[in-house]
Amino acid sequence: MKPSQATTYASVTAFAPQRSQRLSSSVSASLVALFLATSAALASGNALAAGESPNGTRSAAAKLDTDGDKRISRAEAASRPGLAKHFDDIDANRDGYLTREEMQAYRQKQMAARLKAIDTNGDGKISRAEADAKAPRLASHFDKLDTNKDGFLSREELAAHAAHQGERK
Repeated sequence: MKPSQATTYASVTAFAPQRSQRLSSSVSASLVALFLATSAALASGNALAAGESPNGTRSAAAKLDTDGDKRISRAEAASRPGLAKHFDDIDANRDGYLTREEMQAYRQKQMAARLKAIDTNGDGKISRAEADAKAPRLASHFDKLDTNKDGFLSREELAAHAAHQGERK
């Protein structure tokens, strides 16, 4: 191998794991966000209370709140079809506005329902077999997410990963 070929080979092989790691992180982030959007939001504490995301930018909810009243009206939600579709389900007190608390409660309820659907034996954690059967994308990242290596994914492990992904964005 010529020196220039060796350098190119070294560059390509050094790049491949980074690209794979970025892809894996991206897929993993999407997956965990699907299950635990609320956990990342709750872990962010004061920044979200001020309408900011963990990285200091305005949160999606704050951007929707065009009149700055710390609530999202039906008209403001109309620009987000998914939010508009579930507006009545999220608006717990039926006042025509969505608050941060209502949105967090709704996400927690949805997360719990998704986890319950995967946790077929009802033990409060997800085994590899449950992930394989009900959540193949989750199963593909099982070893990375199972930080205590007990063969199960707990809510805490999933929440920790979601919070870590939120910090990285």
